[in-house]
Amino acid sequence: MARSIRVLYRGMKGTIRQNFNWNPINLDSVVIITAAEFIPAFGGFGGGPKTLGRPNLGSANIYVTNVGPHGVAGGEAGGVEFLLHVDWDNPLDIVATITVLDDIEEFFQA
Repeated sequence: MARSIRVLYRGMKGTIRQNFNWNPINLDSVVIITAAEFIPAFGGFGGGPKTLGRPNLGSANIYVTNVGPHGVAGGEAGGVEFLLHVDWDNPLDIVATITVLDDIEEFFQA
């Protein structure tokens, strides 16, 4: 079953290596990450959406590459490393959605 979380990264510019530790992820996990510019909207009375703000689909190119899940039971913490690319002259707030799927079924060397 897929599980997802959202992470807000403030003031991002250029290519930034990120690591996010999350227990559902391990070395055999399949992880998909999406990213977009984000306009936060903190405050309010609650009871609404979990995401506090909304994506802003502006002119900046924002994308993720080099997604690498990690974590071994009894050893390294579970999580994912990735490169976040923010191609814009000024720092931007970015929201990343990290989705973990079921573990891979098998590993082959080609």
